[in-house]
Amino acid sequence: MLTRPDVLVLGGGGVLGEAWLMGVLAGIEDAGGIDMRECENFVGTSAGSIVAAHLVAGDSPRRPPSVDADVPEASRAPADGLAAAAAAAARRTGAWAGAIGASFAPLALGVATPGGALLRAAMLQRIPEPRSTLNGLRAHVERSRARFDGRLRVAAVDRRSGRRVMFGSPGAPHASVAEAVTASCTVPWLFGPVEIGGREYVDGGVWSPTNLDAAPAGRDTQVLCLNPTASVTGSSSVLTLVRTVARSAVSVEALVLRRRGAAVQLVAPSVESAAVMGTNFMDREPSGRVLVAGYRQGLRLARAKAAAS
Repeated sequence: MLTRPDVLVLGGGGVLGEAWLMGVLAGIEDAGGIDMRECENFVGTSAGSIVAAHLVAGDSPRRPPSVDADVPEASRAPADGLAAAAAAAARRTGAWAGAIGASFAPLALGVATPGGALLRAAMLQRIPEPRSTLNGLRAHVERSRARFDGRLRVAAVDRRSGRRVMFGSPGAPHASVAEAVTASCTVPWLFGPVEIGGREYVDGGVWSPTNLDAAPAGRDTQVLCLNPTASVTGSSSVLTLVRTVARSAVSVEALVLRRRGAAVQLVAPSVESAAVMGTNFMDREPSGRVLVAGYRQGLRLARAKAAAS
């Protein structure tokens, strides 16, 4: 039996990132004999916040009906609100914004202005506010009855200040889990900002793909970080930038935790998972196949770790 991580960090990655996260966690549970719902702390960014809220609400990670077939799962995805809203937004903004901007522009924005909150805020202010919202996703999270119980932290960015806010952490603005998750998933290119306590918030991925450094971890803390965007495929300059950013940002954040004495394991999509995910992480159609690939990867991860211990 594997040792369950103390802290689970789940990165952003759109509809397909959510499916991959679910699959990997389910595979680890089934092969490792552990329950990820019992982790001491969770950090979620964008799609990762959906999965983290799912676990805090007491729901097990979604499993594919079969690991030997490409089974479509889109109609039963918990991120239904995100998928439907993304499809509508893509129709309004065009194919490029839907395919590239939906998943990757927030990361490029965060990297273009490292540590420059004021410049980041200025850029966010210049982006026209889209009409699309994530009200469907908010309703889904509300139905889950997830609550901030001291274990969950959700990353978002204050649109006016350009600074990161970790909802659920000590001193953070008051918000419901549904409000925080919706804000964390609000890609500024596609969706209108979410207002909480009189301030507007957007996608936590604008700051970092995973916000790993915000994990409550110290000496001997075991941290598992799943980063859906670390293996983005494609050869365009935008995709190359995103892939480089996702890897380097998380590596730096992992170093921060390791200096505190934490043990950090970083997991990116396998070759199989990355191939199925492709470049449009907001595309609902391959979500069933991504869930299967993620589940297979989770099984392999758990078995390899058990064999090495």
